Amino acid sequence: MRDATKSVHHPKIGEEGYAALGVPTHRASTIVFPDAEAYATRSQRDLDGYSYGLHGTPTQRVLEAQLTALENGLKTVILPSGQAAIAVVMLSCLKPGDHVLVADNAYPPVIGLCRNFLEPRGIAWSVFEPGIGAGIEDVVRDNTRLIWMESPGSTTMEIEDVPAVTAIAKRRGILTGIDNTWATPLLFKPLDHGVDFSMQALTKYPGGHSDLLMGSVSVNDLDLRKALRDTMRMLGFGVSPDAVQLVLRGMETMAVRLAHVGRVAGEIAVELESRDVGPVLFPALASSPGHAIWKRDFAGASGLFSVVLPAAHEARLDAALNGLRYFAIGASWGGTRSLIAPMSVKTSRQMPHPHKDRIILRVNIGVEDPSDLREDLDGFFTALGG
Repeated sequence: MRDATKSVHHPKIGEEGYAALGVPTHRASTIVFPDAEAYATRSQRDLDGYSYGLHGTPTQRVLEAQLTALENGLKTVILPSGQAAIAVVMLSCLKPGDHVLVADNAYPPVIGLCRNFLEPRGIAWSVFEPGIGAGIEDVVRDNTRLIWMESPGSTTMEIEDVPAVTAIAKRRGILTGIDNTWATPLLFKPLDHGVDFSMQALTKYPGGHSDLLMGSVSVNDLDLRKALRDTMRMLGFGVSPDAVQLVLRGMETMAVRLAHVGRVAGEIAVELESRDVGPVLFPALASSPGHAIWKRDFAGASGLFSVVLPAAHEARLDAALNGLRYFAIGASWGGTRSLIAPMSVKTSRQMPHPHKDRIILRVNIGVEDPSDLREDLDGFFTALGG
């Protein structure tokens, strides 16, 4: 073997006696095969096998298995983002002539997907009132194929009566999916409540450090998993093994981070409500929409809540935001840093809503010292006039 060849062909090294706690990062585009027959029959490998790097490496299989265990599911697929995960769910089970019913409090890009992509391709959509529960039966259609929920809802934090919705959906032969990013499967397990597609943005709490994009969908039906994987294959969706490894690392501290931010968020939300800075939307508060259902179905709260600003305070918002010391101004959430983001549901909500014309502050509690966060918020709301 000449030097140029030696430079390319790696020597075999024994791994006896080697063990590490970290999951190895397997990077690959090409998967090699031991012989010609194995290569010729590669398409016959099952969905957990390896045929091309786009469809997963052992690093990704570890994350899939770990999420599946947390979800009490059968299989999980990994996608490049939360929005990609939602899109693949819809594209895997909807065809022209079908109808999808979407909660009006869903992540706004979901409505954009329905309006700008599905509708022009012959797939109808409409929204339903968040928290409708068993009333969902009054708005489903004969051609409804999928009901999409988000609980708590994006920004406005309504809680859905998931068991009531799934009971009716199953009786009517309709699939159900939910964005469970706020709770993660540590606080709510959708599959246990009859949901068909449990989706979360791994960008948030599982990744945990605001430095990656990824999503997942867990199911309890192998046919649904195959439809998801087939759709991903046709669209060319894959994820970076390096990003997968970051999620695996982040998940090791997720339970500790969630417990901390949920406790601190609860304490701060109570304090802000007593201060009367505006309606505080947080499922753990008795005054928040759907609190009783949250208490019945959830194991706890995460660190994200919203505050509805009185109209009189909106003019001073920019100055108050610019005075923050520890809270950063930014979208997304679920990382170690505390964040504040002014939001509006005026254009994203299709139905009437009591806060539709107000600015809503989305507050993400991170892992900083709670006393520093309280001081920062005290200065912020004082600057607003509250």
